[in-house]
Amino acid sequence: MALAQEKAKFDAAAYLAWEAEQPNRNEYIAGEVFAMVGVRLSHNVATGNLYNALRNALKGSPCRVYIESVKTRIEAADCFFYPDIAVTCDARDRATPDFISHPLLVVEVLSESTAAFDRGDKFAAYRKLPSLQEYVLVDLPAKRVEIFRRNAEQHWVLYEYFDGDEINFASLSLKLPVATVLEDTEEIVDLPAPQA
Repeated sequence: MALAQEKAKFDAAAYLAWEAEQPNRNEYIAGEVFAMVGVRLSHNVATGNLYNALRNALKGSPCRVYIESVKTRIEAADCFFYPDIAVTCDARDRATPDFISHPLLVVEVLSESTAAFDRGDKFAAYRKLPSLQEYVLVDLPAKRVEIFRRNAEQHWVLYEYFDGDEINFASLSLKLPVATVLEDTEEIVDLPAPQA
């Protein structure tokens, strides 16, 4: 998702009050807000595919899967982000109606305009969450899913999965085919001319 900077500067509490009144989503980083703008159809489909697969797999468990419009708070970085998908298994996240703070897994579907931010500063902020075990990046043009997984030494290790592979979500003890995420994401570029 592309970000367009707004001019307002305020603290986290003021942001939450202001954001509740806004018609569109805005992320918050250390006193500044950034308007979230539209996504490509393939981005929306991939997000929905993965959300549905995770939701179905985790039914009956203490874990909850959230999609796109639920904020994740990173207090140590003074941020609120809207990840494409967040999974939390922490009961404390049911006590805050406007956001979660203890995700186990976060997913971002990359776009051309946000890929560098998602891989860089956003990932650096997410790494400050003690609860986070896996940070997942979905690269649709490359047909690749990257999982950065925190190991026992607290280092982040990259695991890559391609079309034909099974993604191992170790934090959830769950495996899903990459094809499940990619299903119906091929965008139609050349439409035939309408027949007269």
